[in-house]
Amino acid sequence: MAPATDDPVAVALDELRAEAEACEKCLLSATRTRVVFGEGDPHSDLMFVGEAPGYHEDQQGRPFVGQAGKLLEQLLQTIGLSREQVYIANVLKSRPPNNRDPKPEEIAACEPYLVRQVEIIAPRVVCTLGNFATKLLSGSQTGITRVHGIPQRTHVGGRELYLYPIFHPAAALYTPAMLETLKQDVLRLPEVLGLPLGGDVPTDEAADAPVAPRADPPVRRPIVLPTLAAAPEPTAPLEPAAPALEPKPPQVQPPAPAQPPAPAQPPASPRPPAPGGPAEQLGLF
Repeated sequence: MAPATDDPVAVALDELRAEAEACEKCLLSATRTRVVFGEGDPHSDLMFVGEAPGYHEDQQGRPFVGQAGKLLEQLLQTIGLSREQVYIANVLKSRPPNNRDPKPEEIAACEPYLVRQVEIIAPRVVCTLGNFATKLLSGSQTGITRVHGIPQRTHVGGRELYLYPIFHPAAALYTPAMLETLKQDVLRLPEVLGLPLGGDVPTDEAADAPVAPRADPPVRRPIVLPTLAAAPEPTAPLEPAAPALEPKPPQVQPPAPAQPPAPAQPPASPRPPAPGGPAEQLGLF
């Protein structure tokens, strides 16, 4: 559907799409079927950035329409969103042959289009899916396993935003443990969307500057928010505290057990009379 002519955001994206579709800066232009520019709500606060188009995306010219796209739609439903309410794009706009990893020169050729997309849409949160998108937009080579689920306050082009890295749905399709982690990270997206922002970051580039690769991109210094680094563990309800001045009941000592009576002592044997008794005194012996 053609964008409304009175919507400057949609018009700017449409012009950028036309430029990307005519791009021949890398060899992928010779092997692609269609350019996969991106789609969704151009006014959304939430933008997803994947790695590169696959076979189905290359055929249809739309991002995330294969199995990974179906999983992404299911994950969005868990937080009450549909794909029509977010914007979805990729680092590369053309499919690498056999779905191989993007090459550095291909990333460099497509980066200006992605940066300009972010500048036009101005989302509050860019959710990067997997290593390539996360490393490109964060400016760090730290892998997704270490940074997933941790929002980073940063800027892309002239826009301040939160970068929120999560695992790529394609990588989680056949790994139950990774899929469970991905689900938990997505469930925290509403919380990340509510984090405060201070406005646009000053930049020496005009907002309408032509799209061109940067020879020396600025160093990005993400601010990690440790309070959101991991999903909170469930805690047991606190037991009600006893009143501070409640008197304690007296401690009653149980009666001591009765002692058994001591055994009777046998009577003492009679002693013989001492010498010099009455019989001896009478002269009878």
